Amino acid sequence: MNPRFYLVGLRATGKSTVGRLLAKRLNWAFFDTDEEVERRTGLTIREVFSQKGEAVFRELESEVLLSMSRQTPAVIATGGGIVLSESNRQLLKQTGRVLWLHAPPAILWQRMQADPTTSSRRPNLAAGGVAELESLAQARTPLYEEVAHEDFDTSSRIPEAIVEEIVNRCRISY
Repeated sequence: MNPRFYLVGLRATGKSTVGRLLAKRLNWAFFDTDEEVERRTGLTIREVFSQKGEAVFRELESEVLLSMSRQTPAVIATGGGIVLSESNRQLLKQTGRVLWLHAPPAILWQRMQADPTTSSRRPNLAAGGVAELESLAQARTPLYEEVAHEDFDTSSRIPEAIVEEIVNRCRISY
């Protein structure tokens, strides 16, 4: 087994939270592509989108992913749109085990409303609300399915239970 896990999925599926817990459980390094883009630019993701545009953000995100793909052993939480790039999808599949975290858009919307960092650090949804999340899910689900080695429903379980399922289903020895 390649000692690298990538967590993919829409915003608010629990990638960062589950990723941190999984890394701690395995005693592996944890990385978050969004946090690294923020660290490198000195801007929030929201500011990168508004000041430099989505294309620049996606380029930075791809550079960060490439850099993180060399870290091992590691758990890497990715931004929700990382799968939009064909080269990113190939890199994910070839350099680690990809875990797709998902939940219904209505639940994701509730989580986003409850998260104080959503409005300060993340770009606004264009059309807003559950309808936009449903549209994103419809567009991105085939891409997540393409890269995922395993998928995990995060809708009604605590992060620790999801980590336990990952460890059990992926037969991780540590």
